[in-house]
Amino acid sequence: MLESFGIVGTQVLILFILIALGFALGKGKMLNDGGVKCINDIVIYVVNPCLIISAFQRQFETALLHGFINALIGGVIAHTVSLALAILVFRKQEEARRKVLRFASVFSNCGFMGIPLLNALLGDEGVFYGAAYLVVFNLVIWSYGQYIMAKGAKGFETKKIILNPGVIAVIIGLFFFFTSTALPEIILSPVNYLAGLNTPVPMLIIGYTMSKFRFRDLLGGLDEIKSYLVRLVASPLIVLAILFAIGMRGNVLIAVITLASAPTAALTTMFAIKYGCDEQLSARLVSTSTLLSVVTMTLIVGFTRFIA
Repeated sequence: MLESFGIVGTQVLILFILIALGFALGKGKMLNDGGVKCINDIVIYVVNPCLIISAFQRQFETALLHGFINALIGGVIAHTVSLALAILVFRKQEEARRKVLRFASVFSNCGFMGIPLLNALLGDEGVFYGAAYLVVFNLVIWSYGQYIMAKGAKGFETKKIILNPGVIAVIIGLFFFFTSTALPEIILSPVNYLAGLNTPVPMLIIGYTMSKFRFRDLLGGLDEIKSYLVRLVASPLIVLAILFAIGMRGNVLIAVITLASAPTAALTTMFAIKYGCDEQLSARLVSTSTLLSVVTMTLIVGFTRFIA
């Protein structure tokens, strides 16, 4: 268990070093709003899909398929629990705050932070099961997530539930897995290089956004604290209890809980930028939850490894 605590804590601290670099670049005027908006789109439409396609570059195996399906089920349960909690907790806030608070409470940093952590904990198998979780994540974030951040039905585009970069990448990746199709090296190498940007670039964006507000405002008020409790404590513990009760064990359980216990998704800030929402609130929720996750993820993932 102590080894798990050390690995998780180290990975989270590494992410904070990247956030600190983004903060310094912002303070030093080496990044600006226009540049960050362009980088933000590159991450959403290029880097994230490459990560998903890269994760599916594996030979088909029945045991892996069984684990993949279980991870899918775990992802559905995790998002259902967090979505229900977010709707229950955030009902009376002003609309502009409420949608960011709900988004931040539902979606974890499973791709940008969770996948690198899974790679450190479980290797390629963990990343593969993590990809199953990302299937659910992408479907929900581009449907419910896009709906609330795009100011309701007025900004909602039904076609983006399917025709979005995340879901398209999952469909391509599943085709490669089921057919055991390997990309030629001349294509796979650029895909892997781009996938490698999945962790550092979003952290730089978060750090830049943090550079625009005061640290004494980092924690926020009661609403923000409720969001941290939902995202970091209540949701992952409820999901762990449900999955353990239905008999899920081993690396699949570790993979699902690792991603479910991750802090607020970096995409919260990216979607806030894209749709003109409260960037300051989103950055505060992402950065503070990431800081708090040094403790919460270490304890929850360490405990999960112990019982799995």
